[in-house]
Amino acid sequence: MKNPLEWIYFGSDLRQIRDIHGQFGTRPLHTFPFTNILRHKVYLRYVKGMKVVKPLDYVPYIKDEAVQFLVDNFGWQVYPQKHFESRFTKFYEGYWLPTKFGYDTRKVQFSSLILTKQMTREEALAKLAKPAYDEETIAQDFEYIATKLGISVEELQGYMDAPNKSYKDYKSQESMFFVGARVMTLLGLERMVKR
Repeated sequence: MKNPLEWIYFGSDLRQIRDIHGQFGTRPLHTFPFTNILRHKVYLRYVKGMKVVKPLDYVPYIKDEAVQFLVDNFGWQVYPQKHFESRFTKFYEGYWLPTKFGYDTRKVQFSSLILTKQMTREEALAKLAKPAYDEETIAQDFEYIATKLGISVEELQGYMDAPNKSYKDYKSQESMFFVGARVMTLLGLERMVKR
């Protein structure tokens, strides 16, 4: 399963990055390592002959068995949810996205598990009925993230309270991406992924 485009827009849209930076950026991006969709989808793949190999596409993946293997063989510590291994991603996916935007990434994660019969719909709904974050420690997490970002708690709260923005509020190459995807599909170079 893929996240809806509204939740996670293309990070390779240089037009959008430049538009956002032009409006809000305060430092030049001379050394920032930009990339773009043409480089990834066409140049690297068909000119340079690079291939992307996704090992998990070739083996059966049972999440509980994989977790147990890591625990037994490497002393791995289980964390409560996907991407909660980092305090920042835990805050971002567990609190910021659902609270500010209403995006609960667990819906996509659980959908994958339901489709592969590793979770029932009822189990997913029961988990989704509870917040992903710990309500008792969110104030500490909020302060921790503000400190890591080098801003005050008040400034971070200001971003939380500000009107929501979407990738659609900025210039983009979205239409070009979809035309390119259709062309690649027609040429048999890629299969169409519905969003």
